[in-house]
Amino acid sequence: MKTCDIIGISDSRKQWFPPHIADIIQSGKVFSGGRRHHEIMQPLLPSDAVWIDITVPLSQVFEQYQRYDHVIIFASGDPLFFGFANTVLRECCGVTMRVFPSMNSLQMLAHRMCVPYQDMHVVSLTGRDWAKLDEALINGEKMIGCLTDRVKTPHTIHQRMAAYGYTNYLMTVGEYLGNEDCERVSTYDKQDTYGHPNCVILQKQTERIKPFGIPDAAFTLLDGREKMITKMPIRLLTLQALDLPRRHVLWDIGFCTGSISIEARLQFPHLQVEAFEIRPECEAIIQENARRFGAPGISIHIGDFLLQDISTLPRPDAVFIGGHGGQLKDIMEKVLTVLAPDGIIVFNSVIAPKVTTDSRQLWDDACEALALRQEEPIRIQLNDHHPITILKCKR
Repeated sequence: MKTCDIIGISDSRKQWFPPHIADIIQSGKVFSGGRRHHEIMQPLLPSDAVWIDITVPLSQVFEQYQRYDHVIIFASGDPLFFGFANTVLRECCGVTMRVFPSMNSLQMLAHRMCVPYQDMHVVSLTGRDWAKLDEALINGEKMIGCLTDRVKTPHTIHQRMAAYGYTNYLMTVGEYLGNEDCERVSTYDKQDTYGHPNCVILQKQTERIKPFGIPDAAFTLLDGREKMITKMPIRLLTLQALDLPRRHVLWDIGFCTGSISIEARLQFPHLQVEAFEIRPECEAIIQENARRFGAPGISIHIGDFLLQDISTLPRPDAVFIGGHGGQLKDIMEKVLTVLAPDGIIVFNSVIAPKVTTDSRQLWDDACEALALRQEEPIRIQLNDHHPITILKCKR
């Protein structure tokens, strides 16, 4: 394929095109698109048209494209708006491409609702995870437009939002937008199924308070033990030491109640948070706390960290070790196998008279053995609690 024209269409069964686009279609020989696009466009194609369905695996689709000099591709709405034109740009270097957009579905839904949409925060859930929607909700965006698929539907979006307390948004659903026979725009009414394709606009009705420094007493604790949580001032200093505004992936090893993971998620929602804990009972605790404080998207890993396969997980550039079971050096050594080149490790050392193992000495020994460079520590004591030293190192 040397050249391609990508033409955006709506779901209308009565497509109209300006003369220059109609001429492109009538003079074309090879066309492509999804099966729904074929149904819509078939009456308007030349009688001898060749059609290539866009199906997975896409590699086979592009192999077929290479047999022809010119392909006309139909895509929904604006092909450069989370659309197929982005895939062509990525996969077909050197191809001359022209794009002729129509209105995308979220634009159409905003027009049906008669709401200004210049400040709408757009996320695509089509074949993607929840990360961008979670980030938008935590940030409290005023209006969020969501592109859906058959798994992440209006119903599953509503369920996830309700589970984490984001009930302060009004959801409007647009189904079959542009289709004269079955287009429907409605306020979400808890029904399980909606016609596909559909999209969603969320409008914030009230503010949801996001605490900066969650009170310790607000957390569900492990067996009610107050000592099994990183105290709020220490927690915030730890997040500062982790340098999270410019980090991307945080690993919280030994999360217990999840206070570090949850506080980090709320204050820095762009982060991908991977939380590890050896005690199975802590899984329910972190889930309950994450729902209580509105912190979706924390990935939880239960089991001995030293025995877990971490090769497929996203590489961390910030690691907090909250628990080590006397195996601090082994944990740090394993972390170093995946730590990003500019990554940092933070550890809080408690000075307590009845502690048999000096955690500061374990840290110093590990840093020396692993050739890690320590930064200036921070020492703090809260009320009558034992002093804590916040330690930080990097390669």
